[in-house]
Amino acid sequence: MPPGRWVAVGRLDINSAGLLLFTDDGELANRLMHPRYEVEREYSARVQGELRAADLEKLRHGIHLEDGLAAFTRIEPADPRAAGGTNRWYRVTLKEGRNREVRRMFEALGARVSRLLRVRYGPVELPRDLKPGEWRELPRASLEKLFVK
Repeated sequence: MPPGRWVAVGRLDINSAGLLLFTDDGELANRLMHPRYEVEREYSARVQGELRAADLEKLRHGIHLEDGLAAFTRIEPADPRAAGGTNRWYRVTLKEGRNREVRRMFEALGARVSRLLRVRYGPVELPRDLKPGEWRELPRASLEKLFVK
């Protein structure tokens, strides 16, 4: 792929925000997106509706969706001390990026995601000081981590 032709790595739906990666290396883009490489994506999800321990186990072991079984490799409350109210934040990790997968998994249990932020894609974390619409080049050390499996 000629330099200057940018490829977006993964996508975010219109109701999601967070980390987006762009590259001019088609091979790297494929390696980061193709399910066989199992590159982790981590999200912070604000969920409306109560999830019990059994629900969290279902999300870890697999939920049947119309396009197959889907499971989080990790799910944990973002702040276990936060109790009460109708909204709770969870940190979730998965190794593929099917269309609206995080939202559909929660919806299968009767909960609704009201806010979804991608905070990590593989080894690259969203910098806390990066404001919406801002961008920066990855430092060499972070870039090199993308090529390691």
